[in-house]
Amino acid sequence: MTTTKIFDTLWAEYSERTPSAQKINEFFTSKGNQIFNDHVAFRTFDDPRVNIEVLAKPFIAAGYVENGEYTFEAKKLYAKHYEHATDKNLPRVFISQLKVAEFSTALQEEVKKMISAIPKEALNSNDLVFKGRLWEQPSFEVYERLQAETEYAAWLYVNGFCSNHFTVDVNKLETFKSLQEVNNFLKEKGFKMNTSGGEIKGSPEQFLEQSSVLADRIPVHFQEVTKEITSCYYEFAFRHPMQNGELYSGFVTGSADKIFESTDMKPKGTAE
Repeated sequence: MTTTKIFDTLWAEYSERTPSAQKINEFFTSKGNQIFNDHVAFRTFDDPRVNIEVLAKPFIAAGYVENGEYTFEAKKLYAKHYEHATDKNLPRVFISQLKVAEFSTALQEEVKKMISAIPKEALNSNDLVFKGRLWEQPSFEVYERLQAETEYAAWLYVNGFCSNHFTVDVNKLETFKSLQEVNNFLKEKGFKMNTSGGEIKGSPEQFLEQSSVLADRIPVHFQEVTKEITSCYYEFAFRHPMQNGELYSGFVTGSADKIFESTDMKPKGTAE
């Protein structure tokens, strides 16, 4: 699969579940901007059947290489990011995984149950990242139990394997000169920002500033009831030049840690 096909397929699925991303793009383009994507992010579990390396397969096949690794102690996550070996204009790929063994036996059993329910042909394919939820219709009771331990596992239980966010490359927007300008514009349009750790995560000294709107909420048909649950969100990244003059290309753990909370059902720092 070509890189164009990969990202077009991912965007089509993501934008359907994230109406706010489509609206934001329309607002940007109406002001004369062309949208470029900084990175796409995915979530999974550390089970070898579905871990980072498994989700990375289509990107590796398309010429991507590993370019950094990150550990999030508080959220019990590990992540890697990938970049295309030759085309630096292509989006970065960020994949995180939950350290399942660091949670309760009950959570571990639920995760095993989920993964064991995935059809073998899907597990053996190179396109798991496009498949969404591959287990039975979720139970709201199970969702709440997972959520009590980690929002990350609860989100995965409902949403499955898909991109949890795309990211606007703010450096390439023509009518905005800073991330704060972008944030102000979005708030004027009525979007709610993730304020956990501050509206802007990171700093020029760290060479990366990031912000995000809170995730959209979509109706999910649980076994017991239909509830509106967070789906995906849109992120914005502004990269600063390092001492050698090149723009920083990695990620800042402390910032990404707070960005994860964009999909929390009760985001920190908000009244919701």
